[in-house]
Amino acid sequence: MKRFFSNAKLQERVLSDADFQEHIEENIKDNYDNLEPIDIDIDNHTYTFLESGTLFSIFSNLLYLIAYPILTILDKLLFNLKIKGRENIKAIKGAKITVSQHIQELDCTMVGLANRFQKTYFTALEDSFKIPVVGGIMRLLNAIPIPKDIKYTRTFMNGIDNLLKQGKTVHIYPEGSLVSYSEKIRPFKDGAFDFAVRNNVPIVPLTFKYEEPTGIRKHLKSHPFLSLYVLPAEYPDLTLSKPEAVKELKNRVYEKMNFRDVP
Repeated sequence: MKRFFSNAKLQERVLSDADFQEHIEENIKDNYDNLEPIDIDIDNHTYTFLESGTLFSIFSNLLYLIAYPILTILDKLLFNLKIKGRENIKAIKGAKITVSQHIQELDCTMVGLANRFQKTYFTALEDSFKIPVVGGIMRLLNAIPIPKDIKYTRTFMNGIDNLLKQGKTVHIYPEGSLVSYSEKIRPFKDGAFDFAVRNNVPIVPLTFKYEEPTGIRKHLKSHPFLSLYVLPAEYPDLTLSKPEAVKELKNRVYEKMNFRDVP
């Protein structure tokens, strides 16, 4: 794959092929929804995976209004973020699933900015919700905890299905775990594509491209700048059987995201 930055310090952050394979073997597990959540005590009869209610909506909307301009400035300053292809999101009037690599701790904010004021529901590790203050903010920003216990999987899946039936946007990281500034797009799990096929909604691929800092910034930063490309939506082929449709859509999106369709 073509390298998008050549600075020696930047390349030190890129996993070698051996390190990459070792990371895959150690960290990527076979969880349905693409992520490995940390165990937490959730009572299926009392825990709310999706918050609702007038008061919650008011505070959630307020936080969105406050966060959007702040994150726009922050991501520009830290990463010189450029978002291209937003028209491909605007073209989808109803429900959609967005997918992207997971290459930076703040890349969820970039995905949110790409969607602008269309609320995005993110699936997230349960352990994150246990962090004081942060967990509450995540709930207000419509993050959804992923249950590790299989007996709660149906409740989680029904919640995602209901969001899509309501015309909402759900973001899933099909690679699974975070690998900082990985140049490789790692193998995808089925979860996002299973949701897309089951609900007959499009997948909108978002792919990151690294760019070497220029000017004075190249002397101040040790990681690349980022551009986020929103690619045209990919729709499930419902003429196939469900397992075949999931596999075909997953492979198609993977190929599209492999930096082949961006300048």
